[in-house]
Amino acid sequence: MRRFEAVSKEEFSKRLDISYYDNIKMPERKTKASAGYDISICKGEVIKCGETKVFATGIKAKMENDEFLAIFIRSSLGIKKGLILANNVGIIDSDYYNNLDNEGHIMIALTNISKADVELSDGERVAQGIFLKYEVVSDEKEIKARRLGGIGSTNI
Repeated sequence: MRRFEAVSKEEFSKRLDISYYDNIKMPERKTKASAGYDISICKGEVIKCGETKVFATGIKAKMENDEFLAIFIRSSLGIKKGLILANNVGIIDSDYYNNLDNEGHIMIALTNISKADVELSDGERVAQGIFLKYEVVSDEKEIKARRLGGIGSTNI
């Protein structure tokens, strides 16, 4: 059941011109022992020194209820280009998939901490996602709330 999918063209067009839809790349592992699936952006841009930009990937992730997708920066971007994830580590919950707000569209927020502007290309691999299982406490009260929105919606 665990898989990546493209968001709909309708959802995609809320973030980027639909002409970039064909730039969607399904994440993939590059070697047999790779833990992470490389995640690409659809449209490249320049990130100025000290600036944070949010990039559309065009993908969403379906997974088991007791799993999440952890998003990390690719080592080469951090080391060679001075880019970091704005939120340090992204956490994609299983109920983020197909939410009413954005279908679960995974966005990557990058911050340039280098002393120079950094140019990213269309389709560039910028992050890696690792599926992980998690545990809950045995005396947890029943949770009835359901996710309705996208990014930041658990605060509502």
